Amino acid sequence: MSTFGEYFRVTTYGESHCRSVGCIVDGCPPGMALTEADIQPQMTRRRPGQSALTTPRNEKDRVEIQSGTEFGITLGTPIGMIVRNEDQRPKDYGGSTMDLYPRPSHADFTYLEKYGIKASSGGGRSSARETIGRVAAGAIAEKYLRLSHDIDIVAFVSSVGNEHLFPPTAAHPNPTTNPEFLKLIETIDRPTVDSFAPVRCPEASAAERMTRVIENFRDQNDSIGGTVSCVIRNVPVGLGEPCFDKLEAKLAHAMLSIPATKGFEIGSGFLGCEIPGSVHNDPFVATPDTRNGQNPDSKRLTTKTNNSGGIQGGISNGASIYFRVAFKPPATIGQAQTTTKYDFEEGVLEAKGRHDPCVVPRAVPIVEAMAALVITDALMAQNARETAKNLLPPLPGTTHTHPAS
Repeated sequence: MSTFGEYFRVTTYGESHCRSVGCIVDGCPPGMALTEADIQPQMTRRRPGQSALTTPRNEKDRVEIQSGTEFGITLGTPIGMIVRNEDQRPKDYGGSTMDLYPRPSHADFTYLEKYGIKASSGGGRSSARETIGRVAAGAIAEKYLRLSHDIDIVAFVSSVGNEHLFPPTAAHPNPTTNPEFLKLIETIDRPTVDSFAPVRCPEASAAERMTRVIENFRDQNDSIGGTVSCVIRNVPVGLGEPCFDKLEAKLAHAMLSIPATKGFEIGSGFLGCEIPGSVHNDPFVATPDTRNGQNPDSKRLTTKTNNSGGIQGGISNGASIYFRVAFKPPATIGQAQTTTKYDFEEGVLEAKGRHDPCVVPRAVPIVEAMAALVITDALMAQNARETAKNLLPPLPGTTHTHPAS
C-alpha cells in the first residue's frame, strides 16, 4: 500500500518519470500556519543535482500546496501537495538494453513477477523519487512537533563504505559507547550538518574521506553504500505501545520502507549483544524537572546512560531517541555486469541513465521525515488515549497503582 500512519496519515503517489509526484496528508490539526516555505527547505536538501556526488538529474523539486490550507492556515482537511517532474527522460530506458534485463539487485524483477507489469523508466514506484511525498509530509509533521513539544530531529551521514565518522576502536567498538558520539547527538543541528555538504558528515576529516570514496566509485561507474544516524530530542515519556506497535518497531518499519535500506539498529544496536548487562543497563538518576516551566525544585527520573536509545519496553522514556539506518549501494551502475535477460539469454548489461553513486547524502532528510511521521503519529495516539481517559469517570472499586509522590 502507499499509505503510512494511523492518526497522521500520508499517501504518496507518482513514479520517477511521470508528470508529477506528491502526497496527501490527512490528520494535520487545524489552525497551524503552513505555506510552501515551511516545506521547501527539506525538499531542497533531498533534491537531485546538488553536487557532483549525486545524480545530475536537474530537478528543482518545487512543492505546491493544492488543498487543506486557506490564507496560509491549515483547515484540518486533507493537505494535497504536488511536485512536478521537469527533467524526466523515459528515453534513457525505453527501447534500450536496460529494458531487456531485470537490473541486478533492483526491483525490476520482483515488480514484474508480482504485478505482471512494471514501469520501464526509472523503476517507477521503486525509485527514490517516490520519497518526495514523504519528505513533504515529514516537513509538516516536523513543524507540528516543534510547535507542540519542541521536538527536534537531526540526521547525518555516519559512514560511507568503510569510512566512519567514529571508526571502531578497542575501547569503543560501537560509537554508542564513545563520549564524543554521545555529546554529538545532544548538540548537533541541521545547519552544522549542511555546512559539511555535499556528504553531510559533521566532521571535516571524515567528510573529506567519505567524499573521496564516493568520487572513486563514481569514476569507476560503480556505487557504494553507507549509514545515516538520526537523533530525536525532547520526546515525551509514554509514546509507543508495549507489544506489536513498540515505538522502535514503528521506527524500524518506517526506515526499512525507504528505498535501498538494508538495516536498522537503535541505541547500542547489534554490538550491544556483546556487552554484559551490568554495563549495558541504564541506571536511573533524579534530575531537575524544567519541562514546561516546572518548578526548578521539582525532580524527575532520567537515565545516566542511554544504551536503550530512548525507548524501554517499546515506550519512550524521555531520553533522546537515536538510531542508525543502513543503505546498500545503488543498484543501477554503468559498469558492465554479466546477467540474464527476461528471455533467459545471458548477456552483458551496461545501465544508462542518471543515478547516484551513493544515496546516503540525500537520504538524510528522508530519514528525518520518516522519523517525524512516526513520532507525530505516536504523539496523536497518546493524546487520543489521554483524552478518552479524562472523559471517563473513575471506575468503582479500582486502585491507582502509581506509587505515591
